[in-house]
Amino acid sequence: MKEIPFFTLNNGIKIPSIGIGPGSVLRGNHLSIPIIGQAGLLGKAVNKVVNKIYFVYKSRKYVKSLANCLRLGYRLIDYSAAYENEELISKAIKKSGLKREDVFITTRVTNNQQYDGNIRNALLESLKKMKLDYIDLYMFHWPVTGCYVNTYKEMEKLYKEGYIKALGVCNCHQHHLQEILSQCEIVPALNQFEVHPLFTQKPLIAFCKEKNIQVEAYTPLARNDDRLQKNLIIRNICKKYGKSIAQVILRWDYQQGIVTIPRSSNPKRQAANIDIFDFELTEEEIKAIDSININSRLRFDPDNLDFHSVG
Repeated sequence: MKEIPFFTLNNGIKIPSIGIGPGSVLRGNHLSIPIIGQAGLLGKAVNKVVNKIYFVYKSRKYVKSLANCLRLGYRLIDYSAAYENEELISKAIKKSGLKREDVFITTRVTNNQQYDGNIRNALLESLKKMKLDYIDLYMFHWPVTGCYVNTYKEMEKLYKEGYIKALGVCNCHQHHLQEILSQCEIVPALNQFEVHPLFTQKPLIAFCKEKNIQVEAYTPLARNDDRLQKNLIIRNICKKYGKSIAQVILRWDYQQGIVTIPRSSNPKRQAANIDIFDFELTEEEIKAIDSININSRLRFDPDNLDFHSVG
């Protein structure tokens, strides 16, 4: 089992430097049987049963995969109420044999919950589903226009009541953070946003560091983009250290003090993603990887997004 180093948030809470982002169970995938699908109501009924069985199968596989991550050494689970099925998180922890206090659990307020405005109910519902007394890190999923500041203020109240160990935000540009800093009491402990060598986000990272806000990167491996897989700079560094492209990128993040949330259900890749603490990149190598940046965003831009269409 690997020992994963921690970073310290601005309120003194320690967060693992690398975590697992298990995502949703089905991720929008459902089974369909075309022949039966043409058989009217009977076909729909059969497909409904088939998908119910498929969901049970996928849920068991999901719990097994997440429990395996915890046994490997992962201690940070990055989740969101938008993924649904939060009850599977507690099942995975139980299956892993770990105690609740040994796992750092993140979940997030969905966009719909922000529109609804009852943030207290949203958190209490998440706690109930996860069978938890508290959340280690609570964030909103997106800075929903006209909502996110009030959402954060409600989160502050819950933090003061002890339901939350640390407050964070997701997908915030500098102007979103400035709005929160000017209107709210508590400086966010963390901002999670897209970071990878094709999209380094140096100005936003610098601003977060200036305000003592921990940076957490999602999509850190750029979804195995060919532009990284074929990049000679990274490939040469991999050859030098005998490491994979993913390992070099995750090490690049770690040495910049960035928490990473890679996603994989493959046991070998899960193990490889945390096997990054036995080598160190030079300053020149970090700068070389920085130079790959082409400001290529692979996910959504919060300034140009229909918040009704995402979690």
